[in-house]
Order: sequence, then structure tokens, then C-alpha cells
Amino acid sequence: MDPRLNRRQEELIAIVQREGFAGVDELASHFDVAPQTIRRDLNLLADAGLIRRYHGGVSAPSSVENVAYAARQSLQAAEKNRIAASIAREIPDGSSLFINLGTTNEGVGRALLEHRDLRVITNNLNIAILLSDNPTFEVIVAGGVVRGRDHGVTGEATIELIRQFKVDFGIIGISGIELDGTLLDFDFHEVRVAQAIIEHSRQVFLGADHSKIGRNAMVRLGDFSHVDAWFTDRPPPDVLIPVLDAAGTQVHVAED
Repeated sequence: MDPRLNRRQEELIAIVQREGFAGVDELASHFDVAPQTIRRDLNLLADAGLIRRYHGGVSAPSSVENVAYAARQSLQAAEKNRIAASIAREIPDGSSLFINLGTTNEGVGRALLEHRDLRVITNNLNIAILLSDNPTFEVIVAGGVVRGRDHGVTGEATIELIRQFKVDFGIIGISGIELDGTLLDFDFHEVRVAQAIIEHSRQVFLGADHSKIGRNAMVRLGDFSHVDAWFTDRPPPDVLIPVLDAAGTQVHVAED
């Protein structure tokens, strides 16, 4: 299911991710709408796998399984496009780069199409096909096991290919950001690929919108000390500022 979410529904998801659990009555009060309206929203979001529905309320999705890929494509779509454009502006023509998995990174791929002479190594088949339309690009696809749900490639062969390169930019995504700066994801195999990208990139760019802050996922990728620049759509919360300063991570806010 690929719901087209309105602003209330997107904010509702952010509240549930931040708080972990929310009741129907408190959500209705927060949005100043009838409980029946909230229940319709919750049923839609639960059917899409974006939240878990319980009697009287909802909780965040599982920390061991990500939201379905098609549903993620519709979440914060405008914000992701602004983030992608902001990242693309920082990539000069003639650069070499890794791009890994995620809906934000697919937006980066689209935003890079007007560049020239890029050398791109990716484990994302969607990005590889997209970027191959530019005749000035050289696109290298990592080998490994292809995941049917998002056309990502992971495994030992993927990591071994990445280790053969040292590129200008590594562009990564993430599923969750703890308030202490820990970066989290759902898939152990995907995390190992991202860690290899970090190790073999001169600069690491993270693209992650505000909804990732406080979101639970079970696999630790690292922290902001591994990230040179974080591209997001809202200023980070105050509690993250000293963490980012200590890590030396620049923050680029792609606002409206």
C-alpha cells in the first residue's frame, strides 16, 4: 500500500515515533479533531505498516523491521527531495562517490543527473539504472545478494568491491538517530556495507530527514563522529547540538 499522506498524518507518525506510544484521545486533542477522524488516520497508517494499532492507541513500528519500501517512498517526499538537492549541490563535476540504499539516496541520484563526469559505485540497482542515463557517468554496481523489496545489494561481495576504492564522497542514509548521536538501522548486512563506505570515503554525507530523530532500529551503524556533513530538512533539536559540535559534523538544513 502506498498512501498519500496529508500533513496531519505525517505529523502523527512523527509523534508516535518520538513518544513510542500515543492514545487516540490525546492525539485528537493535539490536532483538535474528532476521535473518529484520528481513528480513520490510524487505521490507514496501520494498514500501510507505518504504525502498530492497539485498542485505544498506537505505537511505533517494530525496531527489527523497517516500513515497507513503497510506503517509505511517500513519507516526507518533499523534504527528501530538498535534502537530495542540497547534497547534489555539494558534489562537484568530476567527483567519485559511493551511494548506498534508501529512498532519500534515490532522490540524490535524480538530483545528480545534470552533473558531468561522475564516477559512482553503488549497491542500489535503482540508482544504477537511473544514473546510467547520463552518458558522461561511469556507474559501477556492487555484486552480492539482491533484495527484492528495494533492489538493494548486500553481502560479502558488496563489501569486497567497496574496499577496492577510495572515493571523494560517501553518501549514506539511516533509519534512526538517537539523541546521543547514535546512528541506527534495521539490517545488519546493510549496516556493514555502510560502514565500509564510511571507511573508504574522504568525506561522508548523511541524508536524513527530521522523522529519523528518535526512531528505533536495532542495529548500530556508528555515530556522528563518522559523518562530515548531515543534510536534513529542519534544524536539529537542542539536545543534539553539542553532540554534533563535538563530532565536528556540519549541518545543512534544506528548508522550504
